Amino acid sequence: MDNLHALILGIIEGLTEFLPVSSTGHMILGTTILGIDINEFWKSFLIIIQLGSILAVLFVFWRKLFKGLDIWFKLAVGFFPTGLIGLVLYKYLKELFNGYVVVVMLILGGIVFIVIELAHKNKEYKTDSLEKVSFLQAFCIGIIQSLAMIPGTSRSGASIIGGLLLGLNRKTAAEFSFLLAIPTMIIATAYSIYKEPELLSNANALVPLSIGFVTAFIVAVFVIKFFLKFISKFDFIPFGIYRIVLGILFFYLYYSGILSAGSEFKL
Repeated sequence: MDNLHALILGIIEGLTEFLPVSSTGHMILGTTILGIDINEFWKSFLIIIQLGSILAVLFVFWRKLFKGLDIWFKLAVGFFPTGLIGLVLYKYLKELFNGYVVVVMLILGGIVFIVIELAHKNKEYKTDSLEKVSFLQAFCIGIIQSLAMIPGTSRSGASIIGGLLLGLNRKTAAEFSFLLAIPTMIIATAYSIYKEPELLSNANALVPLSIGFVTAFIVAVFVIKFFLKFISKFDFIPFGIYRIVLGILFFYLYYSGILSAGSEFKL
């Protein structure tokens, strides 16, 4: 992986990590177009640049995060079921990493977004701020977030859908989803470094890692701010449609043999 590839993948990560569109699916597509080998370094690179996106959340929400401990307790409660389910089922769920699973989950997630928005078109959501999110809501969102271990689901998509179903309005559901990414992705990054500590001592690896990390951070800051403004005025139906179109595109690419639907993309 050269520095230009790292820059491009950093942009893709920053653009898609917090949108409910499956960042992994976009990374697979970008990686294939760029002709980058899917190897252990690529997998670690992907997780490291996700940390750049998480830093963007801390940057944007630092005032809310340091208002008090209440939000941190809610995030801990939300992460607990995700972490527990991941610990128990991850080795089984990663076997699902097949291209056609990605296709199904992209399309299914898109349909769910559209159905939820149409069914709740005139609904008044009672939970309209992070302060009003209950511990029970946080816990249930964490359970639903664990669905993101199925490839193509989208972590932010799963947690936002969970929030909407549990009575959070669009902006609050998105904000809680962003914040819940902090413990989720930090622990995933720590695990990646634990698996391959030599990455941090490899000068050649540090350059593309740094480029991807910084790029993802900068792009994610702008995306988070744009996304929150967008959903304050509009609904999630455009993202549902986009997911369906992307799923159909992936199906064509897999079916035609342009992309392999095999297990080489396993994370």
